[in-house]
Formats: sequence, C-alpha cells, structure tokens
Amino acid sequence: MSVRSAAPRMLRVPRVPRLPRISPRLVAAAVVGAALLFAGWLWLRDSSLMRVERVTVTGVHGFGAPAVRTALETAAQDMTTLHVDEAALRAAVASYPLVKGVQAHASPPHALKIVVDERTPVGVIDSGSQQVAVADDGTLLREIPVSGLPLIIVKVPPGGNHVGDRPTQAKVDLLAAAPVALRARVTKVTLGGHGLTAFLNSGPQVRFGDGRRLRAKWIAAQRVMADPGAVDATYIDVRVPERPAAGGLTLAQGGAPQSLTLSSADPAAVASAGATTTPDPTTTAAATTTTPVTTSPPAVTTTTP
Repeated sequence: MSVRSAAPRMLRVPRVPRLPRISPRLVAAAVVGAALLFAGWLWLRDSSLMRVERVTVTGVHGFGAPAVRTALETAAQDMTTLHVDEAALRAAVASYPLVKGVQAHASPPHALKIVVDERTPVGVIDSGSQQVAVADDGTLLREIPVSGLPLIIVKVPPGGNHVGDRPTQAKVDLLAAAPVALRARVTKVTLGGHGLTAFLNSGPQVRFGDGRRLRAKWIAAQRVMADPGAVDATYIDVRVPERPAAGGLTLAQGGAPQSLTLSSADPAAVASAGATTTPDPTTTAAATTTTPVTTSPPAVTTTTP
C-alpha cells in the first residue's frame, strides 16, 4: 500500500502587472507642450490683447482725491488685466498720506477696479507753533488742511510720520472711537484731572477717565445728551459707561441739594453741605446741585464735580 507524501503545498504569489513603458518621445512631447503653453500664457498675460483700458477708482474722497485717482489710473495703464501689480499701484500713491491701502480687482479683458482704503483725519495736533492733522490710526497728515478738526494740545511739535507718545495717541484714539456726528461737534480733547475729556461745541464736557472702552463711553454720552433731564448739564461723566452722570445742574434747572447725594459715611460733609454747594468750574450758576434722573438704561444721574 503506497503512502503519499504529506509535503505542504506552496502558496502561489500573484504576479504584479508590469507598468506600461512610457515612450521617451511621449515624455519629450509633453514637456515641450507644457513649455509652449507656459510661454503662450506669459505672452498673453502681457500682451495688448489684455491691456487695461477702463479703470474705476473707489473709496477716495478726502483731500487730494483727484490727484490720487490720476496717479492710480496712470499706473494702471501700464498693466494688463492678467498681470496687475498692486505693489506698483501702492508706490504710485505712496506720497499721499491719506491712502492707507490699495486693492485691485481685474475683469478681463480690459476692465480694472481699484479700491482705496483711506485714512480718516480726526484731529489736529497743536503745539502752539505748529499744527498737524492726524489720522484715526495716528498717522500724521502734514499736507492736509486742519480747518474744522478738533484740537489736540501738545507741548512739543510731533516728529516723524506717526504719533510717538502715549498721551497724544490716547487723545487720537478717543476721537477715532467717536461717532461721526459727535466727533464733528468736538472742539478739543484734553488729558487732565478727569482723564480724557472732550469739549463739545454748544454742549457739555464729556469726561472719559482712562482710554478703555471708548466706544461704550461715547454711546453712554449720546444717551445722556438725549435725556431731557440732562439738557442743561455742563459736563457728562462716562468713566463708568453703565452709570453715566450729568453734572453742573442748578436748583433752577431741576437739581437737588448736594447733601442728598453725599455719602452717608461722611456725616460731617453732609452737614457742612446743607447750606451751600460747590459749583462746577464750567458753569456760572450760583449754586450747583445734584439730583438723580431716570431714563432708559444706562441710568443717567446728575451730579456735581
């Protein structure tokens, strides 16, 4: 009786199919074709077929706007809609400090739109011997007319192209944060005992304290000035924007004696205030008083300085 060998069966390894051989001629043809396409693109990009013929400039309205438009249009005429050089456009208006930035949007074959990001003059730095307009980002605008801009009083004329000291920059930030309608009413900005203070034309002082939360403080000031009970206030304190205060009201203007608002922790001060009150230095009234007034939030309180 025969016995078969029990040798293990060998596993068959599948054959890996061979990749088709690429012809060297085909590779060379592909390289040449790509080179020709690239060369054709370069030719078309800079050819007169794509030359910029219609330029639209938007976003420029301030001093020197016509000159800015002309400079950009002239620079754009040397470009094509497939090859717009924004660096060249920025260089063309580098001498105009009101221009903050430039963006270009091409519409082939011949149209180009240029959008100008313009700085906003917010004040004039006045050192007594020199006046220089300043933009919302602190850039000095030396060639810009200063008529009608709020005064920022300094002791030393500014140098360079940008505000260099923190107190002056804080005043610039205050004006930059102001709503446009209110900023148009500001005559000057100071930094003193009440912190940052804005003086309004035909209106009260607005005392801001430090330079934090300036937009919230301006909004609070707007709400106080809209309140009929604070219409005769000589100053508005928005150092805490959630609790603004209108001050400088007299008894005849609807105020209450100062003793009603003094802290109960100081009985002597309350007693001494029973007969007289201390007027606000910005008003000529004989007796300056305080009284709480209610309005839509934040609440407005009239107070003495």
